[in-house]
Amino acid sequence: MTVAESWTHGDAEVEPGVRLHFVEQRPGGVGRRPLMVLLHGFPEFWYSWRHQIPAMAAAGYHVVAPDLRGYNDSSKPRGVGAYRLERLARDVRALIEHFGETEAVVVGHDWGGIVAFQLAFMRPEVVRALIVMNAPHPGAFAQNMRRGWRLNVRQLRRSWYMFFFQIPWLPEFVLSRGNYRTLASVLRGTAVRKEAFSDEDVRRFQEAAAKRGALTAALNYYRALFRSGMGPAILAGQGRVFPLLHMPTLAIWGEEDTALGVELTQGMEEFFAGPFEIRYLPDTSHWVQQERPDECNRLLLEFLRRQGVAPAT
Repeated sequence: MTVAESWTHGDAEVEPGVRLHFVEQRPGGVGRRPLMVLLHGFPEFWYSWRHQIPAMAAAGYHVVAPDLRGYNDSSKPRGVGAYRLERLARDVRALIEHFGETEAVVVGHDWGGIVAFQLAFMRPEVVRALIVMNAPHPGAFAQNMRRGWRLNVRQLRRSWYMFFFQIPWLPEFVLSRGNYRTLASVLRGTAVRKEAFSDEDVRRFQEAAAKRGALTAALNYYRALFRSGMGPAILAGQGRVFPLLHMPTLAIWGEEDTALGVELTQGMEEFFAGPFEIRYLPDTSHWVQQERPDECNRLLLEFLRRQGVAPAT
């Protein structure tokens, strides 16, 4: 049996008429094992965790990697409002309940990290431990966008795409041109280790984005964030009060991220009342778990063992 053949696919209804497709791998042995939910970012799908799924299952975790709402084979409800952050977080809560669990280790990269933070704010009891990869705490993001009267102009320039995505239909047109070749340039073009994305990997990401309604749904994440007022406020350095997080939290950060500057992590520890660690990976881009899978897996598992969240042996 190959690694891929050991994965199973399924669906979970997270609200009436909305289902999430997921890939699941259960560990060997008997007894209940901790649930670990892996949340992907933009413009990806569950496949971005292809290096983590078997490794985490081998370590004893019951691993579930969903396609977030709107992506790949998950439901694609119409309208920007269907992609508000609160609804995305509730999807993850419902997914955890689908497996008969009350809590999970929640791991998120990019947008998946933003959703993970929102779930931790809304329902902290559900998040046994939190691991985010190249996804800054929104409070730290806002704090580092403005120092006194000075705006972080460099980050504003890096965030140009967030503003571009607010335009109707034009981003869809640009990103879908040439059989979605722009996505290939986003993945490989911004990676430090280009070999992290094989031709087959790129093809799979392109096929997922090309599914009917998927690209608009993915862009609606950004549109919903801006319409809520949260996105512009954070980009302007206008933070709001976020509850302190008490669950063990690990942040892993690829230092060569072209979209999110490493300075956005400065002072991040002040937003946590529980154990918090941050690990930086040099010569690594935004696609940290795909460029440095072995290192990310090691950091993640070592952290969970230190925090007493490792599966019983």
